[in-house]
Amino acid sequence: MNWQELSSTSHYKTAMAVKDEIAIGNLTEASIGIEELIQALSRSEKRALKSQLIRLMLHIIKWQSQPERRSLSWIASIKDAREEIADIQEETPSLNNNVLAELWDKAFIIANRDAHAEMSKKSTVTALSWQEVFEDDYDLHDDNALF
Repeated sequence: MNWQELSSTSHYKTAMAVKDEIAIGNLTEASIGIEELIQALSRSEKRALKSQLIRLMLHIIKWQSQPERRSLSWIASIKDAREEIADIQEETPSLNNNVLAELWDKAFIIANRDAHAEMSKKSTVTALSWQEVFEDDYDLHDDNALF
């Protein structure tokens, strides 16, 4: 059985194939299938984490680059992405802040590129700090809101 190929196409079909291997008593093959399924799920969760980090950075870059266009939907996107990242980390503890740090530079490059495309202008943001991404408050009505 090509577990890697199967797990890359369907987690459900992989789980069912593992179940079938267990049913016929082939525990060695089932164990290999389970290990590959775990790896595939981990890769999937890591992609989701990266996607949310990019979305979060994108909206912060737009917030900093276009203060005149700030909106409640940007604030909602920032909060939602932060919550999604926290949920992923809670569900998959191995995707900790060290993994976020590993993804940081590539996510920033993609977010900056996407912000440029959405704003139809080049962003002036050259970097984002951990504090800007995960700790700072973004609020339309705060006179001390970040620019």
